[in-house]
Amino acid sequence: MTLQDAENGREYVIKGIATKDEELNSFLFSLGCYEGESVTVIIKRKSGCVIAIKDGRYHIDRALAEAIAI
Repeated sequence: MTLQDAENGREYVIKGIATKDEELNSFLFSLGCYEGESVTVIIKRKSGCVIAIKDGRYHIDRALAEAIAI
């Protein structure tokens, strides 16, 4: 299951991130988005979703939401 399949308002644990882009992986890590971390899906949209990680809220596009396994 990926973030794009998640339900609004529910908390999930990140199981993995399927991207080979090291810069993107580093960026996500700096946001606190890494395996084992909790993430809450605030709202899903066609273009992506808004997520809450630790104290921040972020909009991620659909392709990235589909790359994050929960």
